[in-house]
Amino acid sequence: MMPSSAPITLAIDTAAPRLQLALLMADGTSDVSVDEIGTGHAELIFARIETLLARNGLAYGDLQRLAVTTGPGSFTGLRIGLSAARGVALARSIPVVGVPSLLALSLSGEAARSVCVLVDARRGEAYFQAFSAPGVPEGPARLMTMEAARAAVRPDCVLIETPFVDIVHVARFAASADPVAFAPEAAYIRDADAKPQTNKRIARL
Repeated sequence: MMPSSAPITLAIDTAAPRLQLALLMADGTSDVSVDEIGTGHAELIFARIETLLARNGLAYGDLQRLAVTTGPGSFTGLRIGLSAARGVALARSIPVVGVPSLLALSLSGEAARSVCVLVDARRGEAYFQAFSAPGVPEGPARLMTMEAARAAVRPDCVLIETPFVDIVHVARFAASADPVAFAPEAAYIRDADAKPQTNKRIARL
């Protein structure tokens, strides 16, 4: 449960083709900023944060906690979101909570019901994780064939397949989560597509 007076929390999600921000105020109200973009997060993120803060009469100095989704998701997008969250948190000396993206998606499930999150990872594969209740994982997130992932969905599960988190749920979760238990570290699951080029590398003597 979130405390009656929540820490003022800024949540950031850049894992999917969106730039999503949520500002959770001390009284529990929230405001959001959403841009439908596949690339260009780095150019927009700080301008959008400043706009979101300003329209709520706040500044960076009022923030008490940061939250950021940690993936799986876009490699470039994740790095941008994580860097922004860590940078603001370091400058303000406030905690930053890393929320795994599949856990973040599970938060949209029904209270006290099992949740299965299945997100298309392309190439005939899917990211899959089961939760006994929203935000309560039964095991680690896995990369599986799409066929195996669909077979793993139990009849009692609420199935979530969208790659887009509810950013307000992320902010509310992070407001009471233990930052030590949820480090802001990327959870890629699948290795990066980009591989280092070795054919032109000069051998060391």
